[in-house]
Amino acid sequence: MDGPATDNSKVPGVERQGSRSTRRVPWSKRRRESVAGFLFIAPDAIGLALFAAFPMLLALGLGFYEVDGFGGYSFAGLANYRRMLLDPLFLQSLRVTLLYVLMLVPSLYVVGLGLALLVQRRSRIAGLLRSLFFLPQMVSLVVVALIWQVLLVDKIGPVNRFFAGLGLGGLSWLGDPRLALVSVVVVSLWFLMSFYMLIFLGGLQDIPTEYYEAARLDGASPARAFFYITLPLLRPTSFFVLLVATVTAVAGGQAFDLIYVMTKGGPANSTELTIYYIYQQAFQYNEFGYAGAMASMLVVILLALTLLLFSVTRGGRFE
Repeated sequence: MDGPATDNSKVPGVERQGSRSTRRVPWSKRRRESVAGFLFIAPDAIGLALFAAFPMLLALGLGFYEVDGFGGYSFAGLANYRRMLLDPLFLQSLRVTLLYVLMLVPSLYVVGLGLALLVQRRSRIAGLLRSLFFLPQMVSLVVVALIWQVLLVDKIGPVNRFFAGLGLGGLSWLGDPRLALVSVVVVSLWFLMSFYMLIFLGGLQDIPTEYYEAARLDGASPARAFFYITLPLLRPTSFFVLLVATVTAVAGGQAFDLIYVMTKGGPANSTELTIYYIYQQAFQYNEFGYAGAMASMLVVILLALTLLLFSVTRGGRFE
């Protein structure tokens, strides 16, 4: 005789066959943070892909073609790269870019850190100085170039008049090949120094004040405190400053506007950075394929410098 039928669905721990659970599993905190992080960086990532990565790939592809500027393409293989290595003007532009980097990057580091040390204390005067130092960043680079072009004009310019009073008259800041690049470096330094001042200021404010108080109690001078406390704890900030300043100098983002307005690459190609020479070949002579090859080479140089800086400093640890 059969026993009473049992309903397995009512037995604890037993589910009805074929039934599906409709209960949603809540996301973990780590997963929610990961999704939020991706959403925050998505706009920048899309912008970099559209306006940086895609142009790089396009330039790489154009480097293997001869482009006449009227829609005609013909495969050229490595001809543009062979031409580049034999082009004396391109090699000259690399030399000028190297000099520009060697003069600008250390200057930005020293001046940016010096200004940050000057304005790090919280006072009305320090706040006023921060605002004054940051004013150049509020002005268009084209306007900056025009103003400095007037200041540096031969004979009647205010800078020349000042040096004439010191017995150093007759200097042609933008017309002398020996002084033109130095003048561009000085203007670039004047424009960019406040940006790096803010970066160093953020690094200085992250250093605990207890370290300096302990150093004072031990009788350490301000110079020893700077070299044994400030500089070592600024290593990650220093790495970031050196990396960004080097990439900025090699890519010539700010320098291009200054050179275009102030010198046009002259005199005698003394201020013709590689980025300006690429512009000339592409948009003045319609050598888009050749310009693409040079742009690809410039990207390779930037990647090599970045990897070198990472390897030397171990990602900012300087160990």
